[in-house]
Amino acid sequence: MDTALRLEVIVASVRPERFAPVVADWFLRTVRADARFDTGVIDLADTPLPIDLTEIPEVDRYRARLAAADAFVAVTSEYNHGYPASLKTALDSAKHEWRAKPIGFVSYGGLSGGLRAVEQLRQVVAEIHMVSVRESVGFHRAKRAFDDSGETRDGAAIDAAARMLGQLAWWGHALRTARTADPYPG
Repeated sequence: MDTALRLEVIVASVRPERFAPVVADWFLRTVRADARFDTGVIDLADTPLPIDLTEIPEVDRYRARLAAADAFVAVTSEYNHGYPASLKTALDSAKHEWRAKPIGFVSYGGLSGGLRAVEQLRQVVAEIHMVSVRESVGFHRAKRAFDDSGETRDGAAIDAAARMLGQLAWWGHALRTARTADPYPG
């Protein structure tokens, strides 16, 4: 299957005055320049998912978007050595829609750059039958990593994004082919 993969970028932070749009917009410019992907955005600040996991029409629409996707990237901050509660709710609000699909991570924060949040997320996504790609992008001291126009000169992050997208494309095509030929048994 040579068609572009449907990639949904999930923006996790919902806090007022969040830094997430700066990081997400940079990543979206990067991925939208890559013809291997047809990219959408699920900004959790604009996606009303009930924390009690109630079945409501918004959740049905959210699940439909997930079901139509071939791959995901979570853009996440790190709060108190973990990832935002909004992202946990987003992951828990669906089940079968995640299965046998790859996910990558773009994280940001202080000294750790969000890496502790990503390590926790790798455990969670494995439990919901996703494939976490090895490469991730991390911005240490994120507010210093971007200029006033939202660009970065962080060569390690730029390189990691390219490698992560390569892995997402490989896994995305492989798993889409596998799901088509033989539905995932989970």
